[in-house]
Amino acid sequence: MIKSAFSTLLVFLILSSCYQPERNCNEFKTGTFTFDYEVNGEMKSGKFTRDNAYSVEYYDNKIDSATVKWVNDCEFVLQDIKTKTSIQMKILSTTEKSYTFEYNKVGSSQKARGTAFKTE
Repeated sequence: MIKSAFSTLLVFLILSSCYQPERNCNEFKTGTFTFDYEVNGEMKSGKFTRDNAYSVEYYDNKIDSATVKWVNDCEFVLQDIKTKTSIQMKILSTTEKSYTFEYNKVGSSQKARGTAFKTE
């Protein structure tokens, strides 16, 4: 009985360790995207457009621009043009119309996650 349970557990662990979420990052390098975010418990929506060199973000009646530097197919750094603050972005998984990402201020270990939906 114990040997059978161990064998089943071992097979499950082997199979689950092979699972990789889909990451078709090239489809999300450029385009127009929407995202939801929370500020002081209130959910809000934003929009951004990104090309090979720049990202322009529209949120709370503000516009922010940043340069885009791709580190590899699924990771890039945004550097705010005004403040020079840098944000490390990593695409964790993709679907046909969206991607889930992890981000943090460069130099900080505190990370957050979000989802962006491609609209164009």
